Amino acid sequence: MVIDGVDVPDTGSPPVDHVGELLQRVTQGDQGAFARLYDLLSPRVFGLILRVLVDRSQSEEVLQEVFLEVWQSAGKFAPNRGQGRSWILTIAHRRAVDRVRSSQASTDRDVKAGFRDMDVPHDRVAEHVELKIEGRRVVRALATLPEAQREALTLAYYGGYSQSEIAALVGAPLGTIKTRMRDGLTRLRTEMGVTT
Repeated sequence: MVIDGVDVPDTGSPPVDHVGELLQRVTQGDQGAFARLYDLLSPRVFGLILRVLVDRSQSEEVLQEVFLEVWQSAGKFAPNRGQGRSWILTIAHRRAVDRVRSSQASTDRDVKAGFRDMDVPHDRVAEHVELKIEGRRVVRALATLPEAQREALTLAYYGGYSQSEIAALVGAPLGTIKTRMRDGLTRLRTEMGVTT
């Protein structure tokens, strides 16, 4: 049987964690063990990172970061808590996800800076924010309505259906739909604190 690229006789006992053994040697500063570890796992680690990041050059950078971390923190590997291969792949996955988050945060900062630099009148920005806040309030208030009222109002205002179309869609009489919408709007106004 071949495990981690090493031909091992099948003795019926649990397989030896060769990667874990290499990690133990790396802890002692064994550069040869580290080179063997890199040769053994870098293709698999790179494949995992590339699946997360998609970008090849970023994946190559993260691969180097992963193996630098393995060299520096091999002593943190606990053989009684799992296989060496899993430990290294977990580091790789975490690093790749961190890179994705970092890239997203950078993109978000750039977008915000771009909006600041644009000549957008303050009124439009404030209006946009107010509409978003009001939209959240409406969604929360809608959630408090009985299902039938919420369904009718959602179909009308978000779906753009007429009362007749809603009646046909839900299989209820037109008068029932009108009542549901009237009662739902009254309750919605109350929930939102709107007085008329």
